[in-house]
Amino acid sequence: MAELTAVVHGAIELATATGDLQSDDPAGLRSDAAVAVVDGEIAAVGPTDEVTREYPPENAVHDVDATGRAVIPGYVDSHTHACFAGDRSDEFEAKLRGTTYGELLASGGGIHRTVRATRAASGEELLDNLLEHLDVMVAHGTTTVEVKSGYGLDTETELRMLDAVDRADDRHPVDVVPTFMGAHAVPRPADRPDDEYGEGDPVDADDYVDRVVSEQLPAVEKQGIAEFCDVFCDEGAFTVDQSRRVLEAGAERGLTPKVHAEELAHRGGAKLAAEVGAASADHLLHATDEDVAALVEADVTPALLPGTAFGLGADYADGRAMVDSGAPVAVATDFNPNCHSQSMAFASALACVEMGLTPAEALVAGTRNGARALDRPDLGVVREGAPADLVVLDAPSHVHVPYSYGINRVATVLKDGRPVVGPEWTGERDRDADSGGER
Repeated sequence: MAELTAVVHGAIELATATGDLQSDDPAGLRSDAAVAVVDGEIAAVGPTDEVTREYPPENAVHDVDATGRAVIPGYVDSHTHACFAGDRSDEFEAKLRGTTYGELLASGGGIHRTVRATRAASGEELLDNLLEHLDVMVAHGTTTVEVKSGYGLDTETELRMLDAVDRADDRHPVDVVPTFMGAHAVPRPADRPDDEYGEGDPVDADDYVDRVVSEQLPAVEKQGIAEFCDVFCDEGAFTVDQSRRVLEAGAERGLTPKVHAEELAHRGGAKLAAEVGAASADHLLHATDEDVAALVEADVTPALLPGTAFGLGADYADGRAMVDSGAPVAVATDFNPNCHSQSMAFASALACVEMGLTPAEALVAGTRNGARALDRPDLGVVREGAPADLVVLDAPSHVHVPYSYGINRVATVLKDGRPVVGPEWTGERDRDADSGGER
């Protein structure tokens, strides 16, 4: 028998995110609106009196009164590195004193420092850290998040990270999408003096790519967890040819390509993403108009990560120009030890203030288009048949999300129609069982 899971009613504003960024109403706004949820899926969207007549709130498992409040889709954070160990807050201080990111890397800091800490961490430690980050994310309205490996740079640790991501997906209300990123950086012998490269010997990037292709990817395929294969195609990381080799090898093993592109310099990563049919090309701080045109032509989602520019003190990607060119821009947090914000609301505020998006565009970029960057077209929207991932704001409009920067405006979060944040949610997250938890 079908269950009336929830009725959210009386919303002064409902943002359905059903329009595209180039439409007059990208947020798909409705007033005095209600949403009925049956068996975890949205069964009806419309005026409160019509929806509640057919689906009385008193008959629902969860009666959510949104009177005077806005309702938006759950955020889909399409780019994070949320599985890691260690702390790099002192590097934040160092950068404020003028140390560059490149100088930190050259001295063994940055990614390499996190690699050492992550290699030393157990699977349980990685899982516990990730679950804590997911708690913060869902409290800020994120209901689906992509999480990459890439702080192992060896087969053993990469698999351990992906296993932690998989177990977190089982134990946490947030849906967690796993991405393999063994080609995150070229490892340094000093990261682990007894490793296979030999103490003190330099690591050749081509040799490491050989290991990613011949050792890591077969093991990742056998493990059967990762959905995507990402690569850092940029200055100081991997060339276009090296990146293409990794992505094509990943695709042969069933992993959809993604590309870190044009973040530190213009190196051709965006056009590579277009050539290999990637789900998304991410960062794009140095992307050209021609790059964006190639992405649009190839139906690749440009994913902008304003928190990265904020943390680096770098110039921002020109989101306004991309939207005006017809690009289906996504916005994500890039949460990692160097960009330590789990809040999609903060990313949205930066997208508005620093990248030129409107609040409605930032909303769609962080919901519907974030789902697009993860090949999940049913997520990030409020429409019949979609999963009921909803956020009730303690505010009368979606505009208050970027307007109230630094303030969490989330009152209630529903995942598949069941409250996981807010007064209706009374359970504790099960971190000990092999599976379960509110899903």
